[in-house]
Amino acid sequence: MNKPRRIYLDNAATSWPKPESVYSAVESYMRENGAPSGRGVYREAIEVSRLVADARFRIADLINAGEPRRIIFTLNGTDSLNLAIHGLLRPGNHVITSVVEHNSVLRPLRHLEDRGEISVTRVPCGSEGIIDPDAVRAALRPSTRLITLIHASNVTGAIQPVFEVGRIAREADVFFLVDAAQSLGHLPIDVQAIQCDLLAAPGHKGLLGPLGTGVLYVGPRAELVLESCRQGGTGSKSDEDRQPLILPDRYEAGNLNIPGIVGVGAGVTWLQSHDVSTIQRQSSELTIQLINGLSSIEGVQVLGPKDSHQRVGLVSMTLNGWAPQEVSMLLESEHSIQTRPGLHCAPLMHHALGTANQGGALRLSIGPFNTLNDVNVAITAISEVSAMRLEF
Repeated sequence: MNKPRRIYLDNAATSWPKPESVYSAVESYMRENGAPSGRGVYREAIEVSRLVADARFRIADLINAGEPRRIIFTLNGTDSLNLAIHGLLRPGNHVITSVVEHNSVLRPLRHLEDRGEISVTRVPCGSEGIIDPDAVRAALRPSTRLITLIHASNVTGAIQPVFEVGRIAREADVFFLVDAAQSLGHLPIDVQAIQCDLLAAPGHKGLLGPLGTGVLYVGPRAELVLESCRQGGTGSKSDEDRQPLILPDRYEAGNLNIPGIVGVGAGVTWLQSHDVSTIQRQSSELTIQLINGLSSIEGVQVLGPKDSHQRVGLVSMTLNGWAPQEVSMLLESEHSIQTRPGLHCAPLMHHALGTANQGGALRLSIGPFNTLNDVNVAITAISEVSAMRLEF
C-alpha cells in the first residue's frame, strides 16, 4: 500500500522540506569534519571557522547588517529574543510592545514585570491584526528604553509597520527590537532601513536551516550596552577570566552548534541564489489562492488582512461548528495535510481576535516548496470538512 503524499502546510512552525544543499552540508560536516570552531589550528578546525564565518557573512549580507561580526549565533529564535531583552533592560525601564507578540517576547517581559524590574505597555491591534504606530508614539514615557515588535504575526501573517515604528524609536532615542521569526527569508529585510537596533530570528524557519539555531543582529547602539547572559569559553582571550567584549565572542560562550550553523549557511546560500523577492512573490500568489478558496467555503472565517501584500504566506481560519484541533486532525488523517491548530503561542493575539475561547484557529503556512496543487487540495479538503458538519 502506497503511503499518501505528505502535504506540509506548517512552515510557520518550521520549514520543510529543506533544500538538498542543507542536508548535504550538515551530513558532510558530521561525516567528514566534526571539528569545533575556534578551538584548533588543524585543517578541519580551520575549515570549520571558515564555514561559520561564511554563514555569518551571508546572513549579514541578507539583512544589510554592515559587518558580519554583528550577527550572533544563538540556540534558537527564543534565545535570541531573551538575549536582547534580558541583556538590554535595566530596573526601572519601561517597554512598549503589542498584543500581536509571540510568547518568546511576552513571557520574558512578563517575567521581568512580575519581579518588579520593569513596566510594560502592550498596544492593541486593529481587526486585521495590525498595530497603529501612533499608539506606540502615545505610549512613550521618559523611562521607555525599548520598543519590541514582531515583524509579521505568526497568527494572522499581518506585516507590522516596522519602518514607521523604527522612525519613532530613533526620534525618541529608544532601542528597537524586531522579532523576524516569520519574516526573515520570506521578505526582503534591511536592518538599516528599518532602523532597528536588534533583530532576532530562528534559523529553522525562513532561513531553511536545522532546528536549534538562531541569529541575533546587534546594531552599533545596542553593542555599547547589551550585556551577555551567558559566559564561558570562546577560543579567544583565553588568558582572561572575563568574557571578551568583542563581537561576536561576547555573546557566543561555549561550543557553537556547528552542524546547525553549517545548515543555516547552506539555507541562506539557497535563498540568495533564488532571490527572496522572487520567493515572496511566489508565496503571495499561493496566499491569494488560499484566501480566495477558503473565503468561498461556508462557515469559514479567514483571519488577518485580505490583501496578500500586507501579510506573509500564512493564513489562519476558523470553521463554524468545529474546533481547530478537530479540523487539523481530519486533514491529517483523511488527506495527509499537516497544519497547526491552537493558540500558536500568541494568546494576546487570539484574545484580540476573539478566537481564544474557541481554542484558537487553524493555521496553514506556505514555504518555498509548496505548490498550487498543495493549496487546491487543502481548499477542497476543508470544503469537505465543512460539508460534513452541514450534513449532521
